[in-house]
Amino acid sequence: MILVAAGGAGLIYNLVFAQGASPAAGFVYGFCIGTAALGFDRGLILAGLQSRIRRLPASLYVPAAELSYVLMIVAGNALGGVFVWAFGLTGDPLSEAVRTTPRVLAYALAVSAFLVFVIRMRDLIGGEVFVNFLIGRYHRPVEEERIFLFLDVVGSTAFAETHGDLRAQEYLSAVFATLAEPVRRYQGSTDDYIGDMAMITWPMERGLKDARCVSCLFAVRDRIEAEAEAWRARFGTVPRLRAALHGGSVVTAEVGVDRHKIAYFGDAVNVTARIEALCRPLGVDILISEDLLGRLPRLPEGVTPRGLGAHILRGRDQPLAVATLERGGDTAAAMIEEAVAADPASAARPRVAVS
Repeated sequence: MILVAAGGAGLIYNLVFAQGASPAAGFVYGFCIGTAALGFDRGLILAGLQSRIRRLPASLYVPAAELSYVLMIVAGNALGGVFVWAFGLTGDPLSEAVRTTPRVLAYALAVSAFLVFVIRMRDLIGGEVFVNFLIGRYHRPVEEERIFLFLDVVGSTAFAETHGDLRAQEYLSAVFATLAEPVRRYQGSTDDYIGDMAMITWPMERGLKDARCVSCLFAVRDRIEAEAEAWRARFGTVPRLRAALHGGSVVTAEVGVDRHKIAYFGDAVNVTARIEALCRPLGVDILISEDLLGRLPRLPEGVTPRGLGAHILRGRDQPLAVATLERGGDTAAAMIEEAVAADPASAARPRVAVS
């Protein structure tokens, strides 16, 4: 959508400022400039430079970021010029087609600033939440079925006690950043962070399809495992996650006046939190309710469930049956030993109430 908007901005430029020029050429220029700017913003182009710029203080970040986008605009405009010239959309020679004029640069910077602002807002509150705010989907409460995945970072309390709160926050931020790509890939939405826990949700039908909610969980674990050496080098430890999966009917509504957010109300949210709290006493890192497990059409290849019986959860009269999900050589004994070693005090740590 952003690339189409960038192409549209290029088309408008040709209609307004370059009468007689091909609108298609304007679209190509805009699309190529948008591709370069978006690729840089997402770390697909010059990722190392982008990372260093983001660590700069505000006084240096703004001019460095602007200079970077100028370079991306010049590169994108040159790429667009090559395509426009090659396909005969302009009568200008190649040297003129790839040249960035001051007017083109100023216009492209203004459009890029607007698009980057939209991207930042989207990233700040989450892509799905951002769209729902724009269309006002939850301005009035809506009853719907959703799947909830709670991911709790094991050992965060011990890490904070050893390394301090600032370092612990950097550690949690890195862990939560790791979730972004798998959640996007499996069409989920990271809707909230509660202390050291992330709450990821899907509309029921979307999360059940191809067992996306389960695939997302194992994709997160795989990514952390694949980057284990980098985690040890940076933080001296590899993150471990406890996960709970459950689904059911909730009421979704936009709440707040000065600060708006989309909140979920219902038993399904509380039950997911209670299931996550069962992981430690049951000696597993993953728990899924049998209710949700029974609704999944299939599990990802190599993943098998193991029933752990029914348990009484705080705040519920009826016991709830749960199962763990295992893959390959995972064993409950190994997982509980590592969890206890990572966070011996976590059993006494107060949990955050979720409503």
